Amino acid sequence: MRKRRHRSRAVLAVLAAAVLGVAGCDAGGGASSGPRKDGPSARPTPVWDASPASIAAVGDSITTGFDACTVLSDCPEASWATGSSPEVDSLAVRLLGAKAAGRSWNYAVTGARMADLPGQLARAAAHRPELVTVLVGANDACRDTVSAMTPVADFRADFQRAMSTLRKTLPEAQVYVASVPNLKRLWAQGRTSPLGRQVWKLGVCPSMLGDAQATDAAATLRRNAVQQRVEDYNRVLREVCERDRRCRSDGGAVHAYRFGPKQLSPWDWFHPSVDGQARLAEIAYRTVTARTA
Repeated sequence: MRKRRHRSRAVLAVLAAAVLGVAGCDAGGGASSGPRKDGPSARPTPVWDASPASIAAVGDSITTGFDACTVLSDCPEASWATGSSPEVDSLAVRLLGAKAAGRSWNYAVTGARMADLPGQLARAAAHRPELVTVLVGANDACRDTVSAMTPVADFRADFQRAMSTLRKTLPEAQVYVASVPNLKRLWAQGRTSPLGRQVWKLGVCPSMLGDAQATDAAATLRRNAVQQRVEDYNRVLREVCERDRRCRSDGGAVHAYRFGPKQLSPWDWFHPSVDGQARLAEIAYRTVTARTA
């Protein structure tokens, strides 16, 4: 009995020491000095800031405002991303207000393709923008022939390289990626305009708009191939963006938007008009300021 009482006291002593040790660690600021990072009381810093203080835009003729104001000319003041036109109310103006002129930069180039994006992003990064907008891909599909379109694998590799280029300089910059518009719908809208068809003959997106009045099997097959390639590009844009925690895509909103006569340039019935640019600005603002992606 004496031995059993001795062992009981020893066990109780060990347990008491263990309890006191844990309590001391908590009180003294050791490993348990605060709420666990993965506990219910954790308050992680938001990854996405809906109020960036500066913006840089990259992409193609859509972002340069091509044919929005005058025929066959860029009109950067009408750009959906960084333009100053009150009719457009660009993303930069909506986010930055009066500071937009000095805190936004447009490095888009008419005719640019995805392969040009790394260079554009490298130049834009010099300003250290907090938000970068990307709208590119239409020219990768708008080639002289279907076979000349940018392969999907190359499109993906170029976009990944572009994002890597940006991250080397600006690891915390936010990126908004717009989807490629529905080129087949643009054809369906513009083919009813005699002026539009004449301008298209100058070489506007030949793979989709060439021989605009033809509806035979070969023409239909050609246009469907372009449409499929655009959908493949949009899948790439979404997938690559989703792997970057500071990137948001529009979820296909630009592609799904039904551009009508009022939203298309009266000179080429292909590029966005001033009203079309305003619609793009709305989509971008809605995506950038949303509470969740």
